[in-house]
Amino acid sequence: MPTSSERLAVVDALRGFVILAIMLLHNLEHFDLYHFPTHLPAWMISLDKLVWETLFFLFHGKAYAIFAFLFGFTFALQDGRRAAVGEDFRARFAWRLLLLLGFGLVNSMFYQGDILAMYAVLGASLLLVARLPRRLVLAIVCVLLLQPYALVELLRALPAPALKLPDPASWAYFGRGNAYLMHGSMWEVWSGNLFNGRPAAILWSWENGRLFQIPALFMLGMLACRARFFADDAAAAVRWRRIALIALVLFVPLFFAHRSLDGWNGAEGLKRPLVLMFSSWANLAFAALLVAGFALLHRGAAGGRMLARLAPLGRMSLTSYMMQSLAGTVLYYGFGLGLYALTGASLCLLIGIALAVLQIWFSSWWLRRHTQGPLEALWHRATWIGRPAAAPLRQPG
Repeated sequence: MPTSSERLAVVDALRGFVILAIMLLHNLEHFDLYHFPTHLPAWMISLDKLVWETLFFLFHGKAYAIFAFLFGFTFALQDGRRAAVGEDFRARFAWRLLLLLGFGLVNSMFYQGDILAMYAVLGASLLLVARLPRRLVLAIVCVLLLQPYALVELLRALPAPALKLPDPASWAYFGRGNAYLMHGSMWEVWSGNLFNGRPAAILWSWENGRLFQIPALFMLGMLACRARFFADDAAAAVRWRRIALIALVLFVPLFFAHRSLDGWNGAEGLKRPLVLMFSSWANLAFAALLVAGFALLHRGAAGGRMLARLAPLGRMSLTSYMMQSLAGTVLYYGFGLGLYALTGASLCLLIGIALAVLQIWFSSWWLRRHTQGPLEALWHRATWIGRPAAAPLRQPG
């Protein structure tokens, strides 16, 4: 099990990178309040389109995947650490997930797309597989990544594919959400996000295959930790180069297959499950390429120094994630500054970068004075309530 601070530094920095990527995307989306201003000049609209497409190509479907992978990695790190002193961490982890659910429900009041609550529920999958043989876990991962529900829908559609399918159920919820996000009071936003936004996010995750992908990524992170993927040795570097090559070879055909399916005007009964499967596989391949590239860049002296600036943000990922939800809703929603009506993707990118710089500075400032972020410390103390707390890991779970 990797335990040295050197081996964890790359994971801290990678988590910080993912938090940064998530923040930029959330700003472009006005934190799920999709609105594209029409009063802007033509050149700005063209620039906004380029910024939107570039950021979504780089990070959409990839950042969350890496975040889930790291969640499983941290579970394995904590589990192995307690096993080394003769303890079974699983019961404590179940309590830890319940606490995370509480954080997620609070965050959901501000941002309906919160992933913390979903991680808290789906994280139970780690409890089920933590003691299974590695090969069996890998087999489960493969089944989940095949998108079994979409595959079943495809097979059902083959004999007589529907030419037109009804809109996904989540669309109606998101449509109702725009009204209170744009014009509602703070209380209306909070209650709407909890009782309308949460079902919307859950349905959307089901419709886009993430309820299968996320547990699979948790398990991959767990296995990667046990296999010492982030060890600071030559074997790990060779492994990451192979992963980068394989990911690139897989991504190119998957990406173009997905693009061709998007432009296909054929039967939706076939198109919809095929698009879901190819898009999810392409995103996973690109996410693997990002992780491998990050790990290799971090090994270099110059790259390591540059990426180390993101480590404080990664060490305070829970605090950072919830802070960006609070800041984003105040900036963009109707009860706050209402910037959704004024900002296109380019301005939102600049706002996201400014917020990221502030969060990196705040995280660095805080960690010079404390061992953990404020919410990480609260989560850690509550996890070990009733007994002396274990020393915190360098990166939060």
